[in-house]
Amino acid sequence: MVSSSQKILVTGGSGFIGTHTVLQLLQGGFAVSIIDNFDNSVIAAVDRVRELVGPQLSQNLDFTLGDLRIKDDLEKLFSKTKFDAVIHFAGLKAVGESVANPRRYFDNNLVGTINLYEVMAKYNCKKMVFSSSATVYGQPDTIPCVEDFKLQAMNPYGRTKLFLEEIARDIQIAEPEWKIILLRYFNPVGAHESGKLGEDPRGIPNNLMPYIHQVAVGRLPALNVYGHDYPTRDGSAVRDYIHVMDLADGHIAAVRKLFATENIGCTAYNLGTGRGTSVLEMVSAFEKASGKVIVYLSDIHTCIFYAQ
Repeated sequence: MVSSSQKILVTGGSGFIGTHTVLQLLQGGFAVSIIDNFDNSVIAAVDRVRELVGPQLSQNLDFTLGDLRIKDDLEKLFSKTKFDAVIHFAGLKAVGESVANPRRYFDNNLVGTINLYEVMAKYNCKKMVFSSSATVYGQPDTIPCVEDFKLQAMNPYGRTKLFLEEIARDIQIAEPEWKIILLRYFNPVGAHESGKLGEDPRGIPNNLMPYIHQVAVGRLPALNVYGHDYPTRDGSAVRDYIHVMDLADGHIAAVRKLFATENIGCTAYNLGTGRGTSVLEMVSAFEKASGKVIVYLSDIHTCIFYAQ
């Protein structure tokens, strides 16, 4: 039985996946504390979570402005609040940026997480759900991916996730009282049904769906579609897209498993649909749902994609 006496720390909780998960945690009866440095998010997103859950459940939500790389920020938080578990989202996630500036990713993703483990251990909080990624599989020989596939990340971002998975396994082996669930996401998309939460990255989006959004509202002129001769249904690239609310519910299920199950150890689970959707299919689906026409550039051709 879960009650608000069980307090969950959500690092990076004001981000895209974080806000949707915090919402579901509050509605699921948990008390939640967020720590975030607003590297790619805003306090307005936390305010919208409060608005959606209402004044009563909002009393079970706290926010701290802090950076995991600054251990004192974590010390101050853990010294005043006893946490029962942590959901760890905080980190940078753009593949291209990680290739151009790997040291920024090593500093943010690795150092911040190591600090978090150290402070969690000091305050005897040894339950974690870790936000990992399907990038740890690299380019697998077969699809769909399953959890026992070879791990072979192919870029600095993916390697930070793989390194952190290895660190989690090492910590749990050395200290068996730890319970750690690694959630390997595929491609999160969508928004809360209210429209008050969603993905709105700063700068040029790195992911397909927010790029389509920005074309639809006129913030960007056209969608660039790279490749038209993939061995797929329509020649465009195919990815496994999972709705962010399903992803959030996956985190709630993982947290409940931490409390309900002994001998979890350090266990990985994929979070996806197992079904692929192409870039052009995604464009078509968006057009049908929104009534907008999405202009896209395919290699050197400019096209207007009309939904059928």
